[in-house]
Amino acid sequence: MVGSAIFRSMESRGFTNVLTVDRALLDLTNSVQVFNFFKSEQPEVVFIAAAKVGGIKANNENPSDFILENLRIQNNLIEASFLTHVKRLLFLGSSCIYPKNANQPIKEEYLLTGPLEKTNRAYAVAKIAGIELCSSYNRQFGSQFVCAMPTNLYGIGDNYHSQNSHVIPGLLRRIHEAKSKNDDEVIIWGSGQPKREFLFSEDLAEALLFIMNLKDKDFGYLAMKSFPIINIGSGFDLSIKDLAIRICNVLNYKGSLTFDPSFPDGTPRKLIDSSNINKLGWEAKTDLNDGLLMAYADFLKSSRI
Repeated sequence: MVGSAIFRSMESRGFTNVLTVDRALLDLTNSVQVFNFFKSEQPEVVFIAAAKVGGIKANNENPSDFILENLRIQNNLIEASFLTHVKRLLFLGSSCIYPKNANQPIKEEYLLTGPLEKTNRAYAVAKIAGIELCSSYNRQFGSQFVCAMPTNLYGIGDNYHSQNSHVIPGLLRRIHEAKSKNDDEVIIWGSGQPKREFLFSEDLAEALLFIMNLKDKDFGYLAMKSFPIINIGSGFDLSIKDLAIRICNVLNYKGSLTFDPSFPDGTPRKLIDSSNINKLGWEAKTDLNDGLLMAYADFLKSSRI
């Protein structure tokens, strides 16, 4: 989802020398293949959006898959970038790197100040390792590797799997199916009380290009921070219950919502502090309701394929 959004954003800005490769032709978990690709193509800047991702259920049930695959992907890409003298690298992390009970909104400096949420700890530890690897190259060799920490994402090209998706695509699918079957009730995992912040994929892509095009002094300042990270969020959060109600309104579903607290809630609240990127001149543009309409249109399109 994020990689394709970055590509669309670059294409709309007139970039033509953009390197892409089908995953069937390049296994990012294979260090030899990754290094040979970088050595052959010699990219100047790199966006690392590739990752194994999933919702709370998938993370909770398959932690070894999430930590192993993500460590392999990011280690190979970051090391190959260093070895082939990439000028700028932007590693995409996740707001789940922050402590479960961090003060709100969550500032970048809160990293490693408390325990992580257990349900996605394996994924978070992998992302934290990627941040530390970028930081280590920067400190030891003067590399220009920066890490972007987006809030919860949704948008065009999302994963709408019934079991392994994130919250918005999962709810879009579940409520759409209930409406299609004339079901008068939708069961939603968890209590509905946790609060989450959401960012549309196209907004994130714009933010990533904004960061990559920063002046040398601003990009270099980020790279040389103890943790070279910058938060990217919308600045607005709401409860999962309120989100579900919004999605019902978007889909014009009139049935009832029942929340099942036997499923884990995860972190109670996760609103990140995006003041640093806001001060540099970027802010999110897409209203949540508008984004949900576009995401639902994408779901309908993908379900017909």
